Amino acid sequence: MTDITASTAFVRQELVPERPAPVKTTGFIGLLRTRLFNSPTNILLTIIGALLLWLIVVPALRFLLFDAVWTGTDRNACLAENVGHPVGACWPFVQAKFSQFIYGFYPEPERWRVNVTFLLAALLLLPLLIPRLPAKGLNAGLFFIAFPIVAFFLLHGGGLAGFGVSWTAALLSGFADSMIDAGRALSNASQGTAIVGPPLVLLGKFVVLLGSAVSLLIWPVTWLRDQIHASDQPVWIDFASTAVIVSALLFILNGGARSGWRTLVVSLATFAGMGLVIAVMHLDRGGLPIVDTRLWGGLLVTLVLSVTGIVASMPVGIALALGRRSTIPLIRIFSIAFIEFWRGVPLITVLFFATYMLPLFVPTGFTVDGLVRALIGIALFAGAYQAEVIRGGLQAIPRGQSEAASALGLSWWKTTALIVMPQALRHVIPGLVNSFIALFKDTSLVLIVALFDLLGQLRASFSDPVWATPTTLFTGFAFTGMIYFVFCFGMSRYSLFVEHRLNAHRRS
Repeated sequence: MTDITASTAFVRQELVPERPAPVKTTGFIGLLRTRLFNSPTNILLTIIGALLLWLIVVPALRFLLFDAVWTGTDRNACLAENVGHPVGACWPFVQAKFSQFIYGFYPEPERWRVNVTFLLAALLLLPLLIPRLPAKGLNAGLFFIAFPIVAFFLLHGGGLAGFGVSWTAALLSGFADSMIDAGRALSNASQGTAIVGPPLVLLGKFVVLLGSAVSLLIWPVTWLRDQIHASDQPVWIDFASTAVIVSALLFILNGGARSGWRTLVVSLATFAGMGLVIAVMHLDRGGLPIVDTRLWGGLLVTLVLSVTGIVASMPVGIALALGRRSTIPLIRIFSIAFIEFWRGVPLITVLFFATYMLPLFVPTGFTVDGLVRALIGIALFAGAYQAEVIRGGLQAIPRGQSEAASALGLSWWKTTALIVMPQALRHVIPGLVNSFIALFKDTSLVLIVALFDLLGQLRASFSDPVWATPTTLFTGFAFTGMIYFVFCFGMSRYSLFVEHRLNAHRRS
């Protein structure tokens, strides 16, 4: 009892000695102390990094900003003897050639069409990139399906001579005619041989008979096409006929009066939107003036090639990655051969072959635009690389995921589309975006096939003697380098945002 009373009555008579303040670990001082100067090795690396920045950043700023020339009308404004001091970047050169860098040789009165295309692309792409905005399905359909068609008629021009009925009739009648021609050619070529001649003649006659049967079966479609073309408004009548036929088929296939009304409304609304585009752009009356793709250039060609290649390579890569893992030998062998072939040749060879060799293998009278040939080559080339990236993501998915889906009764298609593929794509976001960035920069190789992208247009502008100065070359490459950096850095940062958002369950 005495001890308890004594302990409770204790009062300290001396002050507690002061302790040193805690080491600051936040802010700029904390960064210096904990990251840059916390060890002899880091001190050495910090000094070396600072020297490199001084040797690189300071001269770059002097060239681009402090010693640069900002106004002028010709090369005389960017000569050191006229300015009185060492000249940096010649920005009047960029100002004079800016429209050429963006549009190439696109006719100046028609450049509003390029601006409208860029604006539509931005208005449709930005809502897709913002996760909280609604109606992602509608927005994706407009961007990936409707926008390419509208952009084609905006940039290239031209109109419609028919619609679905005419296109279907032309395709089917061409197929039937080719069968008849092939059968007749086989019969005529086999008449000179005695042993294998009679069987081949019979085979040729059978092919001719089969082609005639196909022609007879498609007669209602060809008759409807002829009646439409004989009318006063062939495009609109063809469009209305196609809308009625397609909407009726979708209505019947989706349950008819029991459950097909929603599909019918969506189909009719889609055709109404297509009709509005046809009317606004006057596609039924020839459309806008045609601008040949040989006049396209600059940033326009760079974006067309890169965006089309990126979008088209994804389904190609997914199909090839799934085909390479297929249990069907024919599909697996074809996918492996395709991937290894396209990855085994350089992109320059692909572009050269698609531009100069492909026309030698197509039928006589059939031509493919040069830009379209380059787009096809780039899409297939990039698709082969995407296939291996996606296959790596597929291999990272445990087998238990597919087994659990099978236990729930899901089909292979639903298992792949809803369970396996989303997880695989989430795992390989860095690799996919890395391929996108590489493809965006590799579009400069199209210069070898006479397509002037942004970098090709820059090189073409150097031949102008009006702006021939010692710093013009470096100014042009600095300007295009900044454009490439903005696009590539933007893709990189957005991929980090998507990766961080989709992997929220892994953050500690």
